[in-house]
Amino acid sequence: MHGFIVPLKWACLALFVLTATLATVSAAPPPKFDEQQQIAILQSGPPAEKALACKRLAVSGTYKCVPALAPLLADEQLSSWARIALEAIPDSAADEALRSAAGKLKGRLLVGVINSIGVRRDVNAVDLLVARLGDSDAEVAAASAVALGRIAAPAGVKALESSLAQAPPAVRPSVAQGCILAAERALSGGNAEEAAQLYQAVLRAEVPKPYRLAAMRGSVLAQKAGAAPMILGYLRSDDKDVFAVGLWLAREIQGPELTAALIAELKNIPAAKQAAVVSALADRNDPSALPALLDAAKAGPAPVRIAAIESLGKVGGATAVPVLLAAATDSNEQVANKAIDALTDAKGDGINEALVQQLGVAEGKLRNVLIQLAGARYITAAKPLLLKAADDANPDTRSAAVIALGATIDQAELPWLVARMAKPPRAEDAQPARTALQMAAVRMPDREACARLIQPAAQSGSAEQRIAALEILAAVGGQAALQSVAAAAKDAQPEIQDAGSRLLGEWMSVDAAPILLDLAKTAADNKYKIRALRGYIRLARQLDLPGPQRLAMCREALAAAQRPEEKRLVLDVLRRLPGKASIDLALGLLGDPALKKDAAQAVLAIAEKVVDNNKQLVINATQQVIDAGVDADVTERAKALQSQARGSR
Repeated sequence: MHGFIVPLKWACLALFVLTATLATVSAAPPPKFDEQQQIAILQSGPPAEKALACKRLAVSGTYKCVPALAPLLADEQLSSWARIALEAIPDSAADEALRSAAGKLKGRLLVGVINSIGVRRDVNAVDLLVARLGDSDAEVAAASAVALGRIAAPAGVKALESSLAQAPPAVRPSVAQGCILAAERALSGGNAEEAAQLYQAVLRAEVPKPYRLAAMRGSVLAQKAGAAPMILGYLRSDDKDVFAVGLWLAREIQGPELTAALIAELKNIPAAKQAAVVSALADRNDPSALPALLDAAKAGPAPVRIAAIESLGKVGGATAVPVLLAAATDSNEQVANKAIDALTDAKGDGINEALVQQLGVAEGKLRNVLIQLAGARYITAAKPLLLKAADDANPDTRSAAVIALGATIDQAELPWLVARMAKPPRAEDAQPARTALQMAAVRMPDREACARLIQPAAQSGSAEQRIAALEILAAVGGQAALQSVAAAAKDAQPEIQDAGSRLLGEWMSVDAAPILLDLAKTAADNKYKIRALRGYIRLARQLDLPGPQRLAMCREALAAAQRPEEKRLVLDVLRRLPGKASIDLALGLLGDPALKKDAAQAVLAIAEKVVDNNKQLVINATQQVIDAGVDADVTERAKALQSQARGSR
């Protein structure tokens, strides 16, 4: 059927495509539009060019092009293209052309023209559309019904309403859609009485469920004064789709009367539905609903409590804090977790102050929850209480407090965390301190000053503590951190040396390159040489470096490399550097039996990128690959590339 309600996802897709198209068009200034040229194409061009001309005329066409577009309405291939243009042309000539075609065409071509008439809302076409409502072709009749609904002229609306009960089953859904479209126009135009009459007509007719549901919603919107009883009736329905309409309307229609009715109805609604109604009640953003939401969060079935808790996190503000805190320690783990999530994300004045006040007096599980919330919400006012809790006898409390301090302390207080990590009161306090210190360090505004505060912990103490400090320094980054990690890579302790070289190899700034290269040349242990060199090559490969710098690093890496594995990594970098210097470096490895094929393939990969700009270089390089006699495939590829270079000169 051609009369159908367009699914939302397709409407969104169409909007996306249109937006993308407009963005593409706006990226460059369009060529000067010549309407007469497009008309000439319509009159004598091939079909593909005619289609493109229609697209252009849809953007910039005037009444002048209508005589050339009109004949295309009868063309099976081009009718839809012509209609796209005619729908957009702001002149009554386009309406006349469509009406004229509607009197001559049949079948799908006629359906398309009727659809376009509906898009243009041509009131002068109402009589011909009314006549087509009884057409023997069901698709034509259906399209006419939808078009009449779009136009929403009185005569057309009357015809739709009259035919709703007697239309054939294949056409009746489209008649219902036409009535709904006309009702929406009436409602948006302030004629609620006419809209209500049309919606009621649809509800009385035997039409598919989607149209009935749309009419149910519209009927309530058109009769706002009596909306509450109708919505409550929908919410009591055992039909899940009708219930969904009730929920939609509960959110859509505002006013204290409906809020009060929904609150009163909560106790009568089955538990399975209460959670959805609670969420709808919260989405109304009516302050008068807050007491009901608070009550629903305190007790009752878990799904209902969870819905209320989630709602309070959005709309409850500071008033909801006591109820949410009580729920956060509930024996039902799901309820407790949802309450903690709600408190973590809650917004509004006074929430942090209320949490800090409670933290000062809370004990046991609630105290730990409040400590967690202080960290999750970055409540700096809680720091004195967190410092006190960090010395609590309960290990869980100490751990939570230290981690919360990692989210709340500033740079001046960072030494406390460093000391806590270096000399934890108890063995189990070490890991929380490390976690907290890393959390704090990476958010400090001055990373150099931050690194200097952490450096002492990386220079002395147990190997485990020093390695933890080094890992935090690596996360912080910067020159001071790099110096500490570089020193660790040459430390006398094997564990420290291993950690330092590992962290250097993972460094993400080019500042580490000279240090890595030096380590690759001077490290006593060969495994550290390899690790450092691979880290050096990784920087050349991954970082966005100028070509000359990347090339120089490749040259240094090849000079330092002792194994084919690292040289292959360099060849991989060279493939990304088009030019004579990179080809020469790769050619230099052709003589190494272990690297001959890799080098040849790298040469060809580079040569393919420069063949159009440096043909002689490619000819010379490919000849060396051919002479190397790597294998048949490589030789064939080299010859083909050489022929390309010779032929394009």
